[in-house]
Amino acid sequence: MYKKYKILAVVTARGGSKGLPGKNIKELNGKPLIAWTIGHMMGSELIDYSIVSTDSAEIARVSEHYGVSVPDLRPDHLSTDTASSIDVLEYVIGSEEDKGRLYDYVLLLEPTSPLRKRDDLDNMIRLAGDNPDRDGVISVGKVQLEHPMIVKKIAEDGTIVPYVETTASIYQRQQHDEALFPYGVGYLIKVSVLKEKHTIYTSNILPYYIERWQNYEIDDIYDFKCIETVMRMESDKL
Repeated sequence: MYKKYKILAVVTARGGSKGLPGKNIKELNGKPLIAWTIGHMMGSELIDYSIVSTDSAEIARVSEHYGVSVPDLRPDHLSTDTASSIDVLEYVIGSEEDKGRLYDYVLLLEPTSPLRKRDDLDNMIRLAGDNPDRDGVISVGKVQLEHPMIVKKIAEDGTIVPYVETTASIYQRQQHDEALFPYGVGYLIKVSVLKEKHTIYTSNILPYYIERWQNYEIDDIYDFKCIETVMRMESDKL
């Protein structure tokens, strides 16, 4: 709890993965990938209750081994590729409310973004609690090489054209607005807002800036290898 606000943290982890099968429990620098996120969650001083939501009995077993609750496996309609994180959060919140447990904020954590500093989650919670007029806080990192002003696409005639129409003939990153990407370090949203708007991306969200070395998410084996290396380099911060 921070000030008067109760916080529910939810890690979402499906068993299926097309890019890297079994990635959520694949060993990363000595322990399963999901265990890094569980450790960040359990190490928080401000989170009131932590849950892993999964459709996999094996992920549930690993999660419980590392000390977090897995109340049940997801129902079938939340175990497909088309089920969204919002659907899962609303299901978990509803289940908690059925048990008489009410929360002011829900914190969504993605196990595929394990590069969190020890104080990131509590800093996000403090930022939200100190700004109660805002809907929540989302972790963001600066876009580097893939700035929208330099990204291209293929036109109908097969040629390369700008993804964003521009009159500039040469791209210089320093001359354009800062572009940000919402990495999965954390998404903190008021429960009341989530229920009303069914999104974590409202127009009233504050940014929580993460460092350059945290700007990675695991989708395939190449991402996995990159994060292994970064973890070794930044181990004193994790």
